[in-house]
Amino acid sequence: MAYRGWVRAVVASGLAIPSLLPVPAFAEPAYVAVVREYVDTVVRPMVSTPMVLAAIREQNAKFSDVSSTDIQVLDSTYRSEVETGTLQMVSAILSTPVSRYLKEKQDASQGVIVEFFITDRNGLNVGESRVTTDFWQADENKYLQTFARDSDETFVDRAERDETTQILEAQASFTIRDEAGAAIGIATVTVALDAM
Repeated sequence: MAYRGWVRAVVASGLAIPSLLPVPAFAEPAYVAVVREYVDTVVRPMVSTPMVLAAIREQNAKFSDVSSTDIQVLDSTYRSEVETGTLQMVSAILSTPVSRYLKEKQDASQGVIVEFFITDRNGLNVGESRVTTDFWQADENKYLQTFARDSDETFVDRAERDETTQILEAQASFTIRDEAGAAIGIATVTVALDAM
């Protein structure tokens, strides 16, 4: 009888007793765990295919000695094409087998995947399901929190509402490793939270 009275008092007070416990300052928003689980169970297997790994290895070999100046020129060229609509470099990337594969996976996701791309070890796009805003990702958290740290964790960035579509989206990224376990690039997927 006394126990029930205590439970009622706790419930009536809005469960105040647990709120007296310290709350960690790094508590994640609820969507982070949902996105992380989706990425770890659905997206990671999509990326660990021989075709994706081969495409990344090929680009890593192609850009094995790329300079930071070359990276800036490539990124500026890509960005300029996106801004002007003259999509020579962008079209070449979108027409690759790996980009078509990523687009197929996006289309099959029933609206959950909004964007899907992979990079090489330099953070340069290897394949993309749609046009991205830039070609070089290594200056952004998606790369800095994963590949740059040699981390196997899935990094989930802050959710934002897309200004054009008004869809609430979150971007998640992880390091891609080859069959030997060497880090070779990253995968980034933007997911529509309302579709999950």
